[in-house]
Amino acid sequence: MNVKDVVERLSLNVFSATEALDREVTGGYASDLLSDVMGHAQEGHIWITLQTHKNIMAVASLKDLAAIVLVKGFEPDKDTMELSVKEGIPVLGTKMQAFELAGKLYEMLK
Repeated sequence: MNVKDVVERLSLNVFSATEALDREVTGGYASDLLSDVMGHAQEGHIWITLQTHKNIMAVASLKDLAAIVLVKGFEPDKDTMELSVKEGIPVLGTKMQAFELAGKLYEMLK
């Protein structure tokens, strides 16, 4: 499954890096602590968070994540979107709570 499939099935908004929606999704990780994501997320995961600042892109790039999904209607900062395009890692959004999104993503990927 790729990021585009997830976007379509979960009706997610695409904020940036639309050219990278073909990235393969291997799993997901939900956390708002950058150090936790750095220590435990795996390559190809979709990261579920409410963090919107540019530091999320540094972590996503370091871990080679497939995408980031912002929950609860949060939108990325301008510099976050710019880095998203530069790194080729999509930033997505939803009004869902992290718990709901994580459950739906889990069901899709199992």
